[in-house]
Amino acid sequence: MATLHPVPGGYELSESANASVQWRTVQVRKEPPRDDLVRSLPVAVEVRSDEDGAAPVLHGHLARFDEWAEIASFWEGNFMERIAPGAFKKTLRENRDKIRVLLNHGQDPMLGDKPLGAVRSLSEDEEGVPYEVELFRGIPDLVMDGLRAGQYGASFRFKVVRQDIEEEPDPSAHNPKALAERTIRELQLHEFGPVTFPAYEGATAGIRSLTDRFLRSDPAPSTEVERRDPPAVAPGPAPTRRRPKDYLTKGEAPPWRL
Repeated sequence: MATLHPVPGGYELSESANASVQWRTVQVRKEPPRDDLVRSLPVAVEVRSDEDGAAPVLHGHLARFDEWAEIASFWEGNFMERIAPGAFKKTLRENRDKIRVLLNHGQDPMLGDKPLGAVRSLSEDEEGVPYEVELFRGIPDLVMDGLRAGQYGASFRFKVVRQDIEEEPDPSAHNPKALAERTIRELQLHEFGPVTFPAYEGATAGIRSLTDRFLRSDPAPSTEVERRDPPAVAPGPAPTRRRPKDYLTKGEAPPWRL
């Protein structure tokens, strides 16, 4: 039996049948999570040199405006999402000096959270958010060769500050399944940079969620379903199975059950 208990931000689901069955706990939210989200464009980053002897420059777009994308994530849920023009303005104006450019969101086994370069330009235009990053000379040759060969895509990690959510939209060309729609009006950009696998297989356009992959690699506690080994049971006769209580025939209100 599974039971839903109210908790801040949603409900907690607990499930068990008897002592020999594992427990599992998940969070059922009223809205998608807002922090430590990761999005990526399936477009290779580019590297150029402005002049002979100059430091190479990483450039491209890390986001595009008003492009709907389906988010299908264990952690976030399944919904449509787009980023509205102006969503980056405040964070770029107030926090640009704190934004870092990292390889694989600081989880690369060789470079860790060492910045790849200094941000030369980062702003909004009509299409989205273009960037230029002057790369440091100490980057390993293997990474530089991969960047020059277009083997990396761009990805960014952020927090949603303001959003609009349409929970029950009508089916449309961009949303034929009539999934809930989220429009991000303002966000806080934490960091961005090249990633080895910028999108899931089959993705050809639009922003995609890499949040699940990022959280699985994060040293913080796991966000996946918690699984516990069943408690040890001393040898002896098998326990008597109790019959589940029948709320409907007793005239009592049942708890939340799935």
